[in-house]
Amino acid sequence: MPDHRIAKLAKVMIHYSLEIKPGHKIFLQTSPLADEFNLAFYEEAIKTGAHVTIVMDENMYPGAKEILLKYGSNAQLDYVSPVRRLMYETYDARMYVEAEANTRELSGVDPKRIARWRKANAPLFKIFSDRVAKKSMNWCLTVYPAQAHAQEANMSLEDYREFVYAAGMLNEKDPVAFWKKEAQKQQEIIDWLKGHKQVTFKGEDIGLKLSIKGRKFIPCAGDQNFPDGEIFTSPVEDSVNGWVRFKYPAIFDGQEIEDIELWFENGKVVKEKASKNQELLTAQLNSDQGARYLGEWGIGTNYGIKQFTKNILFDEKLGGTIHLAVGLGFPEAGGKNESGLHWDMLCDMAKAEITVDGEPFYKNGKPTIK
Repeated sequence: MPDHRIAKLAKVMIHYSLEIKPGHKIFLQTSPLADEFNLAFYEEAIKTGAHVTIVMDENMYPGAKEILLKYGSNAQLDYVSPVRRLMYETYDARMYVEAEANTRELSGVDPKRIARWRKANAPLFKIFSDRVAKKSMNWCLTVYPAQAHAQEANMSLEDYREFVYAAGMLNEKDPVAFWKKEAQKQQEIIDWLKGHKQVTFKGEDIGLKLSIKGRKFIPCAGDQNFPDGEIFTSPVEDSVNGWVRFKYPAIFDGQEIEDIELWFENGKVVKEKASKNQELLTAQLNSDQGARYLGEWGIGTNYGIKQFTKNILFDEKLGGTIHLAVGLGFPEAGGKNESGLHWDMLCDMAKAEITVDGEPFYKNGKPTIK
């Protein structure tokens, strides 16, 4: 019997997250493994009066991206589909569904080839980011519970399914009401941060300073990621100085990089270190001129997510953590950094504190403001 929460999720995506209206053009970028959700989403969109294009490109079709990156010529790696460009330029909404058969599919691929493909697609990433910032395109990312994700999280598929739906509050009678209330809580933190400038992080895994002068914090309560629970901004590009260690593994195209340490000078990563897969780390940081600068500082606000699952959609929302992303900044937050890379890395803040312009803001995993 189909899980009734799938239909509930489709309704939340169409009417709350994407705000679809009659006549809107949506592209559903998805995997065949998410068939149950794909059809529920398609049905709800059609009933709403939207026009839907289902896209299963090399990013989404199991095995296709590995074939391209292993065997494609440089010309093929550099090729950008005009069809994909047209959708990014003209469609009203993008729905992205993660459902993977093998999260380690690219483990045997040369990191430099991954970096080359990503660099070629950077212009599409910029078109997308600019349109989202201008609110001319809505988008949302969600996860459909698949075996590979469950295995990464060390759960059975049944337990992982329950974890995913609980994290999205789909067991609630009215999930939208929950997320609207969460948005209000996030806005209180954002209002406090408004107008501040200098941020200092101190702890056993971090000693960092950066500026948020003139930058805007964005609340995240189910409108672009689902499940959700974070606020984020793009730091002033040349302001970041200091050191940070990421105890949680960073996942990049299915490959794990462990014990990452980054050293910043005037915004740029000048030294990097990892105990596992350092070659991949360095290759991505060298993928283009903007890849060594921070594009994001985010704060996890979802204390209902209780465990690390090796899926950044959930992990960056963990209450008690912050995440820093190298690469592309967010124009809607005031970010100016351009890159084909946007790579989130997770830092545990259980034994750390943050001050803003010398005022206490965050300690031992939670905001301290009143």
